[in-house]
Amino acid sequence: MATGPEKFGVFLAPFHALHEDPTRALRRDMDLVENLDNLGFYEVWVGEHHSGGFEIIAAPEIFIAAAAERTKHIRLGTGVKSLPYHNPRMLADQMVQLDHMTMGRTMFGVGPGALPFDALQIGIDPADTRRRMNESLDVLIPLLEGETVTKKTDWFELWQARLQLPPYTKPRMEMAVTSISSPAGVIAAGKHGLGVLVLGGMSDAALAMHAENWRICEETAKENGRKANRKDWRITTFMHLAETKEQAKADLKYGFNDWLAYSRAVLPASPIPPEAHGDQDPLEWGMENNFCCVGTPDDVIREIERVYKGVGGFGTMLLLAHNWAPWPAAQKSYELFARYVMPHFTGSREWKIDSYNWADDHHDEFVTRFRRASQASRDAYDRKAKRAKTQKTAKKKTAPKPKK
Repeated sequence: MATGPEKFGVFLAPFHALHEDPTRALRRDMDLVENLDNLGFYEVWVGEHHSGGFEIIAAPEIFIAAAAERTKHIRLGTGVKSLPYHNPRMLADQMVQLDHMTMGRTMFGVGPGALPFDALQIGIDPADTRRRMNESLDVLIPLLEGETVTKKTDWFELWQARLQLPPYTKPRMEMAVTSISSPAGVIAAGKHGLGVLVLGGMSDAALAMHAENWRICEETAKENGRKANRKDWRITTFMHLAETKEQAKADLKYGFNDWLAYSRAVLPASPIPPEAHGDQDPLEWGMENNFCCVGTPDDVIREIERVYKGVGGFGTMLLLAHNWAPWPAAQKSYELFARYVMPHFTGSREWKIDSYNWADDHHDEFVTRFRRASQASRDAYDRKAKRAKTQKTAKKKTAPKPKK
């Protein structure tokens, strides 16, 4: 078994081009989650966004409730709930209900909100979102752990607030905070003992930044009497697989440019700005600069090993569902990942490989013994047949002749 992450999942923002029918797109998202469950992916995180036209799931908890009825094993997380937009008392109640409805498969991902216009539309200054996230967490965690909370801020007030149901998961559902570049997310994770969801780039410089952020998380956790565990650290990246690198690149002609235009028109900072690649093809630039990994299962294995080594280890690798490829090619990509990449790291095929190698190493010996046994069986049969024939002949000789 290779050194690398132990678990694999998908981060479903989702991204859907403007020319697509939104109803069909949402149905396909649900089909994807069902397919991931069948392929053995461990988890999927579903985003919350309210503007921009591409990331069209507004309430991940509603999506998760429906997905839970169509799946059996895969864990389902909010990826993430934007805490500044919600009263923390109501949100805690909703997530506990979801934890019961999924019978413990719910994960609670939180963050400050990614799109500035989401906040501005409801009168929130984007400069206040990180503060609000921290204020929300300061009451969410105690509420989920059964405490009674009284707290007043400039945007919510709780008085003797407590939950009427305990979480299904004990002591509470798994939680994680997003981290892109600033240390705000990892500080919150360290303070409250939560996991970390990394959504930043994968260049060597970005990996060094993520490693430094993890150091801050560990330091903050220690200061608050907690311990950060790398198994609770998730790294998210763009990947697409095909049987050849040429085919993988060809697949992305379908939707990469639509997503690129969205990233430049709506996102606060496009990961591939025009000035970065100049006259070079933006997809080629993204591949060369480790923004995305496009190729065969072997290419993806090497990339995961590079990322794992670059940050010093983490628990779960998440593939960002990008919809850059046609639906059949996207399904094929996930299938290739499940068949060849995941077993490389999880060790699920090691025993059968050992069994094969052991049989191969002893093949000549076993074949010789098999042939001897087969020949012995044949010889025994022949001897038995010969005795039977001899006895039959003798019986004929001694039998009385019939009278005429």
